[in-house]
Amino acid sequence: MFFRKLNQDIAAAKRNDPAARNRFEIWLTYSGVRALIWHRRAAVLWKLRLKFLARWAAQWAKFRTGVEIHPAAKIAPGVFIDHGAGVVIGETAEVEEGVVIYQGVTLGGTGKEKGKRHPTVKKNAVIACGAKVLGGFTVGEGARIGAGAVVLKEVPPYATVVGVPGRVVRVNGEKPQDLLPEKGDPIAQELCALRERIFALEAKLEELQEQKKHENL
Repeated sequence: MFFRKLNQDIAAAKRNDPAARNRFEIWLTYSGVRALIWHRRAAVLWKLRLKFLARWAAQWAKFRTGVEIHPAAKIAPGVFIDHGAGVVIGETAEVEEGVVIYQGVTLGGTGKEKGKRHPTVKKNAVIACGAKVLGGFTVGEGARIGAGAVVLKEVPPYATVVGVPGRVVRVNGEKPQDLLPEKGDPIAQELCALRERIFALEAKLEELQEQKKHENL
């Protein structure tokens, strides 16, 4: 079981990192893969109620890899943590297979609430460097979280989220309807009318300036 999960983790690294050369090098040098190895050991200790040893293993992994994963977090095999420095994954977080997590990502909570307080990240989602996903909601399958985004609410499947706070700018490669300009929008029509009025006034001003110039001559 352990080696099967390790093989899936290594395969994920090989698939997602164009710089990866061979499986042995990935196993030996990739901090994200090493962090997952230690996490699986810590998770076993946690399930056996050896919580002090589990937390010690998690802290040792943080010291060695720069990745902090709570022993109770559920991480499927086949997840790729790229570079890994500064990644934090909270106690009730769940990460499904095929997810890619870049450096500086936080899967955290928003306060001292009880129960499910960390996100669930569905299959094949990508969370770019520095993104913060905070709360007990779901990031949908195939979603893309942009670098530095702060996500505080549910993300639909195959959506792209950017900004602070995070907002959905694409779903399946297309703009959501609520981001498209509405037909017959009275505000847009008023702005267009004001723009045309400004153009007309500028033209009139130029005409008057020309007339004044000729009169002075």
